[in-house]
Amino acid sequence: MKRFKTFYFSVAISHQHTFIALSVIGVLASCNTLEKASLHGLNSGYYKLKSDTTSTQNVYLDVTEEKIDVYRRIKRQPDNKQFMTIPLNTITDSLIFEPIVFKKQGLDIDITSIILKYRPSVAGLPAQLTTDLNMALYVGWRYDSYKIMSKKNPLGRNYSKISNRGYDFGVFAGPGATLISPFTTRNKRVDEYNGMIIQTGVAGFIESNVASFGLAIGYDYLMNSDRQVWIYNNKPWLGFVVGIALN
Repeated sequence: MKRFKTFYFSVAISHQHTFIALSVIGVLASCNTLEKASLHGLNSGYYKLKSDTTSTQNVYLDVTEEKIDVYRRIKRQPDNKQFMTIPLNTITDSLIFEPIVFKKQGLDIDITSIILKYRPSVAGLPAQLTTDLNMALYVGWRYDSYKIMSKKNPLGRNYSKISNRGYDFGVFAGPGATLISPFTTRNKRVDEYNGMIIQTGVAGFIESNVASFGLAIGYDYLMNSDRQVWIYNNKPWLGFVVGIALN
């Protein structure tokens, strides 16, 4: 009978660290000082306009809760008179228009936390899935597309619907904690403690209006002399990352 190799994970999950990380993100998301800065929605600014009947145009949008005024961009400045107004939060019998797409790209700055880290097998030891406390500053290049369509409600009345698709790629760096134990040092250390690390890497995000979710590939550097025996020092890992926007 053939023997099959069994692949398994050694799961090292600290519920306390997970709670702290999620609490920090929750506080950041709820703070009034970051509330406006964290919104990735359709805001006033420069965009590219695209529709089925017109070629791509550079425009400026003045966005309020009631409407979007669209101005052509002439010599890097908005024109004095808008050439289109899109009402929002309005339900009428006559509000019908063709789908319109506004696109933009720019710098994205987030506070991130790697919620899960998958560490591949090292030196014949099992792979690990960890949730250690960590935070990092992320800087990337973001792409957004906002599609505005005329829709009908069940009563047959028309309203405007905005759908957003966004993604970005960039780099991150920041501090974190990790478990140093006999397992992670191949029995070179008999005690267990949480060591401080510096984590760096690259990440890609799919964006929502407030938070970003994505995957990261990174490396950890242990900030004490045990880095010489820690099996994961400067070894790659794959992580699930969550970000809160600052810009």
